[in-house]
Amino acid sequence: MNIRTSKRVELVDITEDVKSEIHKSGIVNGICVVSTSHTTTAIILNENETGLRHDILDFLEKLIPHHAGYQHDRIDNNADAHLKAMILGPSETIPVMGGELVLGTWQRTFFVELDGPRQRTVNITVVDQ
Repeated sequence: MNIRTSKRVELVDITEDVKSEIHKSGIVNGICVVSTSHTTTAIILNENETGLRHDILDFLEKLIPHHAGYQHDRIDNNADAHLKAMILGPSETIPVMGGELVLGTWQRTFFVELDGPRQRTVNITVVDQ
């Protein structure tokens, strides 16, 4: 799946896209692995509430600030994005039961852009039980 991000740092809710891929696969029970192969992006599960989305991004910025004198910034000025992606992780594995994602009431699947805007790719792999 391709995603075009519009900001340097943003959360993109891809839950409906993931559900669509599961339905297309025809798999009833198994697992769905959502992953990104970009070193400045991540995949997370969380609630899609505006305030919380801002809190997540603010927390990441406080934890790993942009322009903090990282050695990698001498090359391409995005060390913070690499470090944030490392903490969050490149994938999530979600159970599939009855042809549906097994998510909590408020859980959504997010693509996390940490060095955009860019054209990005998300890999969705559905495996039969």
